[in-house]
Amino acid sequence: MNLIVWLVLGALAGAAARVILSNSKGVWWQDILLGAAGAAVGGFLASRLGLRDITGLNLYSLLVAVCGACLLLWLISRLRGR
Repeated sequence: MNLIVWLVLGALAGAAARVILSNSKGVWWQDILLGAAGAAVGGFLASRLGLRDITGLNLYSLLVAVCGACLLLWLISRLRGR
């Protein structure tokens, strides 16, 4: 995927993860970074579980990215003790 698609997917996934986990203390650029990292984590885990890879800006890729971003946000909050 190209950089623009990763940023759009990351922004959507990061914003959705913050809403789902009710953690709205970050700023917009943190949402993008979290979402992009979550997309990478989600894509890695999906491929390890035998699921499809993230291929572009579509519903499946967004779902995988949001799940990865939620997992990442949850882990970060546990490490920080919140």
